[in-house]
Amino acid sequence: MKLISFFILFLVITTFKVQGQTAKDTLDVKRVALAYIESQHNPNPKQMQDALHPRVVKRSVFKSKKAKKDFISEFSAENLIILAETYNASGDKFPKNPKKELKLLDVSPLTASVKLIADEWFDYMHIVKINGEWKIINVLWQYNNVSEHQ
Repeated sequence: MKLISFFILFLVITTFKVQGQTAKDTLDVKRVALAYIESQHNPNPKQMQDALHPRVVKRSVFKSKKAKKDFISEFSAENLIILAETYNASGDKFPKNPKKELKLLDVSPLTASVKLIADEWFDYMHIVKINGEWKIINVLWQYNNVSEHQ
């Protein structure tokens, strides 16, 4: 009986270890999520590019005042790299010590979900591990003040 109990315990522990996250994965997911926002704080298109999967899509819901309809805004990797280069080029888009709070919602062996809380908005990110590297594949964002979505 002890042998069977030991075997079951061993199986549970090793199965969990194989399927669970590692400390390195957690750090890498945080690093990638921070690279996304920090590349905008201090314009750095290379840093943004390194954080993104080439097929990333960033989306949000906006309202057209003229059409009085909601629509989905989409950015590609190319748009986000240009954003990193230009958005804060004059250094006036963020406070001196910008907010960059990360909440890891889930980290699994190949996928992670992160909420990034910045000064004026928040981003939900899906991050994938592909070829041994963590890359942002999806971003869904919203201004804190939803009236800005017009």
